[in-house]
Amino acid sequence: LFPDAIPECHPTISPQMYHTIMAPISLAVILALSFLVKRRRLHLSCWNGIPGLLSPGNFLEQDGHRAVAAAVFALLFSELCRLLLDPHPLPLLPPPPSPSAPPSASPAAREFWKVLALLYFPALYSPLLACAGPRHRLGYAAGTLLAWGHCGAHIWHRAQCPLAPKIHRLYSLLSHVPVLLSLSLLSLWYPALLLRSLRNRDSPEPRISGKSYYRKYLKALLSKRGQKGSSVKIEESLSSRIRSYLLSYVYIPEEGFRIPLKLVVSVTVAIIAVYQVAVLLLVAVVPALRIVRAGMSKDVVVLLVQFGVVPSQSPAVPGDMEQELRTARHFLWALEVCYIFSLVLCCLLTCAMLLRSLGMHRSNLRALYQGAVLDVFSKAHILRPSRESLVCWMAFSSFQAAFACLGLLIQQVIFFLCSVAFTFLVVIPLQIGTSSPLFGIIRNMWPFWLTLVVAVLVQHLLAHFQFLEQHSLQKEITNRRALYIVTFLLFPTNVLVGVMAAVWRVVISGLYNAVHFCRLDISLLHRGVETFDPGYRTYCHYLKVEVSQCHPLLKAFCFLLLQPGRPEPPAPPRDTQLEEGLQLMHPKHPAAGRARSRRIRARWWVAYTLLHNPSLTASRKTALADPAANGAQLGIPRP
Repeated sequence: LFPDAIPECHPTISPQMYHTIMAPISLAVILALSFLVKRRRLHLSCWNGIPGLLSPGNFLEQDGHRAVAAAVFALLFSELCRLLLDPHPLPLLPPPPSPSAPPSASPAAREFWKVLALLYFPALYSPLLACAGPRHRLGYAAGTLLAWGHCGAHIWHRAQCPLAPKIHRLYSLLSHVPVLLSLSLLSLWYPALLLRSLRNRDSPEPRISGKSYYRKYLKALLSKRGQKGSSVKIEESLSSRIRSYLLSYVYIPEEGFRIPLKLVVSVTVAIIAVYQVAVLLLVAVVPALRIVRAGMSKDVVVLLVQFGVVPSQSPAVPGDMEQELRTARHFLWALEVCYIFSLVLCCLLTCAMLLRSLGMHRSNLRALYQGAVLDVFSKAHILRPSRESLVCWMAFSSFQAAFACLGLLIQQVIFFLCSVAFTFLVVIPLQIGTSSPLFGIIRNMWPFWLTLVVAVLVQHLLAHFQFLEQHSLQKEITNRRALYIVTFLLFPTNVLVGVMAAVWRVVISGLYNAVHFCRLDISLLHRGVETFDPGYRTYCHYLKVEVSQCHPLLKAFCFLLLQPGRPEPPAPPRDTQLEEGLQLMHPKHPAAGRARSRRIRARWWVAYTLLHNPSLTASRKTALADPAANGAQLGIPRP
């Protein structure tokens, strides 16, 4: 339990040596893949000028490798959590002579190294994500070597030095679990991509990336499943409603729709953030409580008895204090149980809210794809990218992780205090048979509580039986004189009832906001001032960029335009000896009819995507709003 008891560990590959080797290799891989991207994407003979810029991922496309992107972002966030708590954040610098030695650099210098580390780690791990961008076997091979190098170094270091004196001896190992899982996934994923690329060497690369998804989306949209069913409303039972409510917190993928890559990365990083914060809260508090409970002595118990914290039969004349010592240790054990219970509850609630937000993301994206802007936003918005929307789109995943961290901390404080209050005011007094302050308040003030309950019940009964009269179509107020008298007489009582209602409002609003704090798809403010909510504003601008740039119907339309046309068979030669009437009656070949039907179907799909694309609504002319402009002949213009 004590950090000083952990012996010093000197691994074979130190962190400084590991980063000194891997940083130049990562830079060399980036430069080599830049030439590969330039040669394959620009022109085959384009060797003059600057090499191509290698992108870490196509975040606005549906063809990206989601597992690779999620793993790299989880790895990057885990390193961010480590460097924020590490007194030596930049591993390229020489380490101190011993882990327990005080840092030689000043606090300002350490903050400067942290700023450099914020830029260093994205540059170090960006090749792990960029190797999948060119979709070439050389990129997959480079990604395999990099993933194996990173994973082997981390596993070897954890195997040699599993314990560390920072915060807790197991914190370093537990915080590196997402790092090891991410690198293990990359070490398996890149070889699989390389083998598949070598197996499909002769198959050509598709001209349009992600076209299979856009075809599936268009087919699902045009299928018969979207037809309206019976308008008769079926009454659901209570169990079915409860089942539907619980299933709303489980994201079930649907055919024909795919969550954007940015949302997948955001939810993955948020779950990793929940894990990292939970591990930090667990190892920072629970071992300290156990140390205090193990070191509890009779002298400390005497002091606690004098302050009234620990109950005693004779507090004025202390005896052997054995019973009081066991009671104090039991209190500390109950405090530890409350802390762990509240932490587990907060983690489950946060993960449930994140999964619930996935369903809301899908509903909002579908509504915006159909042009139903008012179903998502409180007022009309133009779905076009802007400066603010682009900045919010870039920061969306980071905001989701930060909000998940802070939301978990707020929930932990609230639920821990509530569980401690319930345990020490209700459970422990009933367990040891002593009086509780809560029970004393309820016992001494029972006439007050009974008066409030009776006043509320009387008002409801009078309103139902005396002050409302049922007519044929609606209810009307009657006995108004008695209504005015009761209103005046119960005014002081209703003030006290209002105080209780105000307390309940504070409690329920605090719990609701704390539980839903990690969700960016809903605003914690009123609809009139929801723009002051930075999380919800970021989410709204993210939706604008995502819908305007990644609309599946627009992508399907572009795919249909870029689809190569099929050459039609040559017309048969005409017989000049036939009559003129017979020359006009050419037989219809079935092949030509099938080609014509395919051409008509493709043109109809193009027209459908153009008409139902909300991104093009603002760009259309006002004349198209007239029904006569859609294929009908226009008459003489009105003066």
